[in-house]
Amino acid sequence: MYPRILVPTDGSDISRKAVQTACDLARLCGSTLVLLSVKVPFPYAAMSELQPVPPQEFYDAQDRITGQWVQEGAELARTAGVPVETATVDGFHPWEGIIEQAQQSRCDLIVMASHGRRGLSAMLLGSETTRVLTHSSLPVLVVR
Repeated sequence: MYPRILVPTDGSDISRKAVQTACDLARLCGSTLVLLSVKVPFPYAAMSELQPVPPQEFYDAQDRITGQWVQEGAELARTAGVPVETATVDGFHPWEGIIEQAQQSRCDLIVMASHGRRGLSAMLLGSETTRVLTHSSLPVLVVR
């Protein structure tokens, strides 16, 4: 039914719930999971007079954190007996990175959280989730 399922993760609790849901679905369908985390460009607003954050320090931390998020998801998949691949990609907008990775990985379904780490504007349905739903030609399962 869905041989390859893409699951973007941002480390949030709801994102972990989406990974678990994808693991359950993958086990039932005999699917492979592709776990993804999208790294965004350096936010120049992160630099202030009080605590400057050098760009390289930001990128190094982002590499470490996004790698940790996909590895945590991969461990859930392995525990569930589901084949898994991991990826981290750079992207100006997470939704674009999600759709591009789904195409590159030849995925048949995207399973993602209804919202993540984007604050009040994403309370009901996350802006990245909305954009994936709007722009993806693949089916999208939204986990709440």
